[in-house]
Amino acid sequence: MSGRGKAKGAGAPKKVTKSIKAGLQFPVGRMQRYLRKGRYAERIGSGAPVYLAAVLEYLAAEVLELAGNAARDNKKTRITPRHIQLAVRNDEELSKLLAGVTISEGGVLPNIHSMLLPKKGKKKGGEAGSMSQEY
Repeated sequence: MSGRGKAKGAGAPKKVTKSIKAGLQFPVGRMQRYLRKGRYAERIGSGAPVYLAAVLEYLAAEVLELAGNAARDNKKTRITPRHIQLAVRNDEELSKLLAGVTISEGGVLPNIHSMLLPKKGKKKGGEAGSMSQEY
C-alpha cells in the first residue's frame, strides 16, 4: 500500500512550525501564504511573514491587555466590544492608528462638552431678584 512517508507512531518526530521557530503565537505560514496570494510583490523574503506575524501579535496583545483592564475596571470578567472601544480610544497611539475604524457595539467615550457644565465661582444670593424683571 502506498502511503505518504513513514507511519506516525511513538518514534515520529514532533512537528516544528515556523511559528514555533520564531517563538510566536500567530501563524507565520499563513502570513506567508497571504503575502504570496495577495500579489503584493513578485518575491517575498523569508523574514517578512515572521515580522508581520510578530507585529500583529504585538498589536493584538496590546489591545487585549488594555481591554482586559477596562473590563476589570467595570467589574466584568468577559471582554466586550465596549471594553475594546474604551481601551482603544483612551490610548493615544492606538486611537491614532484606528482613527477611521468603527467598532460595532462599541459605543462612544463618555464626554460632556465644557460649555454644558455649570459655571463655577458664582454666588446664588445676587441672582435671586433677576427673575422678577419687567419686560
